[in-house]
Amino acid sequence: MPKLYSAKIILSALQRAGFVIISQKGSHIKLYKKQDTKILTVIVPNHKEIAIGTFGSILRQANLNKQDLEKLIR
Repeated sequence: MPKLYSAKIILSALQRAGFVIISQKGSHIKLYKKQDTKILTVIVPNHKEIAIGTFGSILRQANLNKQDLEKLIR
């Protein structure tokens, strides 16, 4: 079974990558980052374990791959 990450771990890694938390509605936390001429917006559900599909979606929204995120996790 693949390793699942918690929202807390993913949020801290994304913040190290330059993302800023801008709002929260219910259990969903919205982050953004200006990158060149684009603004990247990422939505992370505040759960103890993030599902595999949701994790992939977070990576696509953040324009990162799994190896990049794992480097940011301490």
